[in-house]
Formats: sequence, structure tokens, C-alpha cells
Amino acid sequence: MFGLVAAGCAGYIPIYFFLRLPSGFSIGNLPGLVLTMLGLYLLAALFLLIGALSAFFRSVAGAVLLVLGSLLVIAAVLVEPLAFNGTYGVYFRLQFEFKTFIAVVRVVMFAFAPFTLIFAIIPPTLKYLRWRPSPAQPYRPRNQFPQQPGW
Repeated sequence: MFGLVAAGCAGYIPIYFFLRLPSGFSIGNLPGLVLTMLGLYLLAALFLLIGALSAFFRSVAGAVLLVLGSLLVIAAVLVEPLAFNGTYGVYFRLQFEFKTFIAVVRVVMFAFAPFTLIFAIIPPTLKYLRWRPSPAQPYRPRNQFPQQPGW
């Protein structure tokens, strides 16, 4: 569940930026570091979404994708202040003032991405994902031995 929330938040940020671009201004006009940051967020959202959905179906690959998506979110968060020529102190202070909805989305993502990473790599999660039920035994009445093949 943490992965789905983190995926939604990580996917919302690039969509917000793309919708806020003024007319006549294209994505190609953005600096390379901003494009890298937006790409990291989009890739993280994709990995987190696919990882969370495949973890629901008990796939170990889902846990791996959740780890990769969480690491991409952490990388994007570390690149974002540098992309806009800011410092980490100012960036995080503005986010934790909760003045805009995008700041709330970022803080939720800051909280859920590390929890997703931690819960994806702990041994009980991997044990749960690796467990497979034993095949059902064929029905045989009590005290009856299997029939011998032959004539």
C-alpha cells in the first residue's frame, strides 16, 4: 500500500510541472537537470506502481521494483533542489511549511518512499512473497490403498 501512495505522489509531480508550462514553452526548453529530475520521478512512479501491483500477487520481482522505485524517488528528491539552483535547507523548509498542495504531495512522498524501501527489503516481506502453497493431495478414501496397475 505504501508503494501505491508513493507512486501516486511521484507521478503527480511531473504531471503538475507539465501542466504548468506556459504556452509556447516546450519541454525541450527546460534545463537538463530539470528534465533528469522529472524523468526520475516518472520512472520511479512506474516502478512503484508495477512493483506494488506485482507484490499484491506475491511476486519477488515486485519487491525488487519497489526497492528500485524508492531509490529513484530518493535520487529525484536529492536532485530537485540542485535543478532549480537552490539549497537543501530552503527547499525542505518550503516543503514543510505546507503552503501549497504540491508541497503536501512532496512531504507525503518523502514519508512513504523510505517506508516502502524498508518494508520491501525486510525478511518477513521476502518470506511472504516466496511462499507457495503445497499442491492439493488427490482424494482417496481412508484405509484404501491405491489400485495396482495391470491385468
